[in-house]
Amino acid sequence: MHGGKLAAKALKQAGVECVFTLCGGHVMPIYDGCLDEGIRVIDVRHEQAATHAADAWARVKPGSIGVAIVTAGPGVTDCVTGVANAWRANSPMLVFGGQGPFANLGRGSLQEMDHISLMRPITKWAGACYETQRIPEYIELAVRHAVSGIPGPVYLEIPMDILMSEVDENRVGIPAIKTTPPRIAPERGDVLAALRILEQAKKPMVMAGTSVKWSNAQPALNAFLDKTKIPAYANGMGRGTIPRDSGRLFNRTRRDAMEGCDVIVLAGAILDFRLAFGTTIPANAKIIQLEMDNLLIGHNRRADLGLVGNLACSFEAMLRVMDEEKIQLDFSAYSASLRAKEDASEAKQKAGLRSNAVPIDPQRLCREIADFVDDDMIVIGDGGDIVAQAAKVVPVPKNGLWMDPGPLGTLGIGMPFAIAAQVACPRKRVLIIYGDGSFGLNGFEFDTAVRFNLPIVGIVGNDAAWGQMMRPQGAFFGADRMVATKLSYTRYDKVVEALGGHGEFVERPEEIRPALQRAFASGKPACVNVVLKQDTEYKGGAYI
Repeated sequence: MHGGKLAAKALKQAGVECVFTLCGGHVMPIYDGCLDEGIRVIDVRHEQAATHAADAWARVKPGSIGVAIVTAGPGVTDCVTGVANAWRANSPMLVFGGQGPFANLGRGSLQEMDHISLMRPITKWAGACYETQRIPEYIELAVRHAVSGIPGPVYLEIPMDILMSEVDENRVGIPAIKTTPPRIAPERGDVLAALRILEQAKKPMVMAGTSVKWSNAQPALNAFLDKTKIPAYANGMGRGTIPRDSGRLFNRTRRDAMEGCDVIVLAGAILDFRLAFGTTIPANAKIIQLEMDNLLIGHNRRADLGLVGNLACSFEAMLRVMDEEKIQLDFSAYSASLRAKEDASEAKQKAGLRSNAVPIDPQRLCREIADFVDDDMIVIGDGGDIVAQAAKVVPVPKNGLWMDPGPLGTLGIGMPFAIAAQVACPRKRVLIIYGDGSFGLNGFEFDTAVRFNLPIVGIVGNDAAWGQMMRPQGAFFGADRMVATKLSYTRYDKVVEALGGHGEFVERPEEIRPALQRAFASGKPACVNVVLKQDTEYKGGAYI
């Protein structure tokens, strides 16, 4: 049995159903093994897309691990952006990298380079296996690193002669491989101390972040919110962990709540740029931080109390100790005051959402998408301006999912994420909300969707510009100094048609919904290309 078959047997043991790749001679033995084990091989058009898809697989299939396989040299360098995005998003995935023959290491084989040094800063673990019989052992080690503590990507390099070499199958054991880590709970004393802080609160809030998802803590979090009536907000992959029809979920009053809070519960939400590094939280406010890793407690601002462990365990412990100590928490009155502000904010926004302007107002496009999305869809945001606006309007499906790049802000994730989502959930409809700039990065993956008969629909908000850059550029340097931020009103729908998909071109707002309906009804990968007005008015805000 050659090394590629051993690798596939180990992947099967880990519950891997599908791998994403772009073919290369260094890694072909693994494909041969996948055929034996019934592991589906999805080949894409760029290695960045392979790692993005592996990232998305982990997000869509809780308790699983995404797998990408890339060849040596440019195959590895091409995949770096996808790995880095998964690193910032804490997605557990395993990347196999090819390498020239171990027997020729250092002699200058085709595409030989030091991949491990390249990968080490953006992975939880990066290593190489140089003995064929140890391949399953190394895969188990890599997976354990990927899923333990704060999850993330790992990189395993196997030279081509190690993959091609044969060993006696009876002399090689396939270890048990767990893709879920042990559940670690915080100490009871810390839990009680956290509840005592909340007892003194008048204006508390919860911020649910990415670790809620990776802890599978949704049921426990929502039980805690229902019991205490604390207003809650969500960011990162925390979006969707609180049902959109929950009376505890808020969206439009986040800044008001943060600036006025006396206690904030950071549930897997770190104080990075998305939360202004904690600078908007009052200096005298108490911070209770729930995290999977002690190293994240107190990040950017000191926490008054940290609960370290699986977040489901932490919320379950808080509920249990509340009952044992007869602690009563009821913040329904404060929640009601915030709800009134949310309703007023929503009323102010309605003008743009109803606009009949031509070219189409971006907010009207977002409203049409919001009205179209149902609770079983998977919605992916791939862009700058249009996704920022859509995130405020388009609901997170209750039984589906919302995915976006995460804190690295990587554009081009749309079709790779969608491919993984559609393969993982073939009965769900998958919609990508594109900016026209982001479409250009991995739009050719529509070819992959066509080859694998994946009826994914992308809707492009086409304003012929990198809008998030164009407006501040004009404001800071002058309208006559705009450079590198203008695009064309390209017919992306025609590009998709040429690749074998379905195209729709939309210039009027009333055409949006029928075009979406026809796109999904086509049963093909489809692009709905919507011409938007180009907004050059800078309203403030900058990257930090």
